[in-house]
Amino acid sequence: MNYIELSITFNEIEPWRDIMVSNLAEKGFESFVETKSGLQSYIPENDFNAELISEYNSLDAIAEMTVKTIQDENWNAEWEKNFDPVFVEDKLAIVAPFHKGEFSQEMVITIQPQMSFGTGHHQTTWLASKRLFDLDVKGKRVLDMGTGTGILAVLAEKLGGSKIYAPDIDEWSYRNAQENCALNSCENVTIGHGDHTLLKGRTFDLIIANINKNILISHFEHYAAALINDGILLISGFFETDKTDLVAHAEKFGFVFERIDTKDEWALVQLRLKK
Repeated sequence: MNYIELSITFNEIEPWRDIMVSNLAEKGFESFVETKSGLQSYIPENDFNAELISEYNSLDAIAEMTVKTIQDENWNAEWEKNFDPVFVEDKLAIVAPFHKGEFSQEMVITIQPQMSFGTGHHQTTWLASKRLFDLDVKGKRVLDMGTGTGILAVLAEKLGGSKIYAPDIDEWSYRNAQENCALNSCENVTIGHGDHTLLKGRTFDLIIANINKNILISHFEHYAAALINDGILLISGFFETDKTDLVAHAEKFGFVFERIDTKDEWALVQLRLKK
């Protein structure tokens, strides 16, 4: 079966990339790959017609949109060939079920992504994973907001987290995170399906939010309400240049900047809540 690849370059990536992922998923697109300038989306050729995307031609947020046919081949074999393990220094190996052999890292987590094309582990996931190893997670109640594949929730449990809550608004993420928790024999992770309203009545010692700038800004008040005094908030999913704006908004809700870590222009910021 052939696939159609829709490549989109945005004039403004956020919030338009997330909006387009949601819209295209409703139209039958099956998988998405984030690029630095935009998004690549894939749909079976038989399910595609130009009318599906005609409404986007006039959007000012889109700089360029191209369509090409990807010829039929063994996608699973091609994907596995190009899907390499991710190593977080000597601390963590993030692998897929088809990766065989021994790994020298102190911890190995197996993740089965639910996307067929080019799926990898983002720089921000690497940054958040590395930072979790440097924090005292043992016995902590942890929120992994926008959990995606569930990798950070799984890691939080393996580092000793006593109760991990990991919600996501996307149905595919919800299912995939459940699958990956089972794959890693997690017992203390609860996967949720929904948005920030699921946080009402819940309290956490540590919050991880690897989302994007605009969502983070809208969520700070909810994180402040759910986090204990002196609790830590790790935010990522944005570029280093966004740090000043994010910290300024976070300070309105009692958060204090502690540190920033970067990788390939992407950033992770650690904040502490002072009520």
